[in-house]
Amino acid sequence: MFKAPRRKNFAKDRSQSLKVVEAAQLFEFLQKKIGSSRTAIKSLLQKRLVQVNGVVETKYDRMLQVGETVDVSFTGKKYTFAHPKISILYEDDALLVVNKKEGILSVPAPNHTLEDTVYKVMQTYVKRQNKQNALYTVHRIDRDTSGVLMFAKTPEVQQAIKIHWHDQDHRKVYYALVEGNVEKEEDTIESWLKEDPKSFIVHSCNYDNGGMYAVTKYKVVKRGNGRTLVKCEIPTGRKNQIRVHMQSIGHPIVGDVKYGAPQTSVKRLCLHATYLAIRNPMTGKIITFESPVPRIFYTVMR
Repeated sequence: MFKAPRRKNFAKDRSQSLKVVEAAQLFEFLQKKIGSSRTAIKSLLQKRLVQVNGVVETKYDRMLQVGETVDVSFTGKKYTFAHPKISILYEDDALLVVNKKEGILSVPAPNHTLEDTVYKVMQTYVKRQNKQNALYTVHRIDRDTSGVLMFAKTPEVQQAIKIHWHDQDHRKVYYALVEGNVEKEEDTIESWLKEDPKSFIVHSCNYDNGGMYAVTKYKVVKRGNGRTLVKCEIPTGRKNQIRVHMQSIGHPIVGDVKYGAPQTSVKRLCLHATYLAIRNPMTGKIITFESPVPRIFYTVMR
């Protein structure tokens, strides 16, 4: 189990740590323990100033169990977060996990330096807590892909996760809506992927052409309206991997004109990172994060 150095760059604040001795709703617990008004407690929750077992909690009706710890910050600093394309799924001292919508880059790219990225937005968020705070990239998903995206809050945590990123107990699951009726109920696609440096298009080859070896396991979830929804798991994580592999078997992802899909009325790439499981380097336990499949994936099959 990895032991990261304790962070020293959080904003110093006045806080209170409370132990749960009997089951109760979070709101009722806070009312009893800190004696604040209903409005004040709602404000603490909305400003993300309440943590349960080290994780920010905003739901007033969260049920507390005996032995849990509730930490309340009284700095009055507003750590609220709102963005049209990003929402926070999980946050603690080591990790920040978000759900991103399609249409925003994960991290800066050479030809998009002036554009907002998830990394830039979330770095601004953590620096609101303290200007010395930083954020580190763990992985990335394509600009037009939506779903779960993880960042580390220290370089030690970043490195610890990356070292074990391809371990068997780490899982990356995507849902893809593809063109046509996929015949096989499930299959594994293996090939070598190599990017053309001029067109930036990734090509799949069934032999080692000097590219990156990639494996995509897929399983059919549903068929309809000449399209197929497939669940894809990627033991490897290469650039455009699922997009290229689905094209290679004659079923490009809906909306993916770059990799052979026809122009349609669907205004997005129908690929979504729905599930991520990793071994937490701080505790050694597997932690999972999920994002529901966008509704449009189902509506276009009707």
